[in-house]
Amino acid sequence: MPKVTANDLASQFNLEVLAGEEGVYRAITTSDISRPGIEMAGFFTYYPAKRLQLIGRTELSFFQQLSPDEKKERMSKLCTYDTPGIIISRGLIAPPELVESAENMAVPVMRADVTTTRLSSQLTNFLEARLAKSTAVHGVLVDIYGIGVLLTGASGVGKSETALDLVRRGHRLVADDSVEIFQQHGDTLVGSSPELIRHLLEIRGLGIIDVMTLFGAGAVRPFKRIGLTIHLELWDENKAYDRLGLEEAKLQIIDTEIPKYTIPVRPGRNLAVIVEVAAMNFRLKRMGINTAKQFSDRLTDVIEEGDRDDFYG
Repeated sequence: MPKVTANDLASQFNLEVLAGEEGVYRAITTSDISRPGIEMAGFFTYYPAKRLQLIGRTELSFFQQLSPDEKKERMSKLCTYDTPGIIISRGLIAPPELVESAENMAVPVMRADVTTTRLSSQLTNFLEARLAKSTAVHGVLVDIYGIGVLLTGASGVGKSETALDLVRRGHRLVADDSVEIFQQHGDTLVGSSPELIRHLLEIRGLGIIDVMTLFGAGAVRPFKRIGLTIHLELWDENKAYDRLGLEEAKLQIIDTEIPKYTIPVRPGRNLAVIVEVAAMNFRLKRMGINTAKQFSDRLTDVIEEGDRDDFYG
C-alpha cells in the first residue's frame, strides 16, 4: 500500500516542525483533510482523528476566546494516537496547549507560511497522487486525438509496431511494454511510463528506439488519462467477432471499468488505422453519436415496415 508520512509533507512543502517530532513517521492513510472548527467548539462525537488536521486563522481566533481549562481540554482531545499530524497555516503561532498535548501524544505539529485555502489544495493534490491505488499492465499507451488508448495483447502480436505507426501519423506515445496505472479522483485511471523506459519503443528485429529523439518532443507525453482499451489477438477462425459494434465489453482495472474493443490481427490489416478509427468512433459515442445503434434502429424500422406491407398485402 502507498504510504505518506508527516516527514514527507515537511520535506515536500518546506514545513517547520514545531512539536511531536517523534511522530513524524506516522502513516497518513487518507487524502481527506479536516479543519477542526467544530471540534474547537467542543463537539468531538464525529472527530475524524485519522485525517490530517489543518488549523488556520479562523480556528485559532475562536480558540483564543476559550477559557484556559477549555483550551487544554480541546487540544488534549485533538491530539490522539490516531492523528497523523497537525498543520498550522499562515505562519501563525502554535498555542502552548497544542504544543504540550502534541509532545505528550507524539503528534507532529508543523507550520506553513501559505494561506489555509491554498495549503489545503496543495496537500490534497499531493496526497491523492501519492495515496492513489496503482497497478502495472503489460501493454502500450498512446494518446490518439486526446483519447488515452491502452493497447493490450500477447507478446509479439504487434502492439509496439502499431504504436510506432500511430506516432508516425502524429499521435503521441505515453508508455511501451509496461504501463503504470494510478486510480485518481474516484474512477479516473491515469497511465504513465516507468522512468527507465520512458520515451522508448521496442521493435522486434530493430531493437530499442527513442521516440522523442527520432520524432521530437511533440511525439511523447509523460502521462495520460485512459479512456479506452483495445485488445489485439491473433485471428481465430472459430471465434465470432462483433461486426456491428453493438456489444460494449468492459475491462476492469483496479476499481474502474473502461470500454474494451477486441481487434483480431491477421496479415493485411492496417492496425494503426483501425485503432485510430476506434478512438475517433469512441469520441463520437461520448458526444452522443452511436453509428451502430443508429444503423440497428434503421434496420429495425425497415423490417417492421416490410412486415406491415406484407400484412396489408
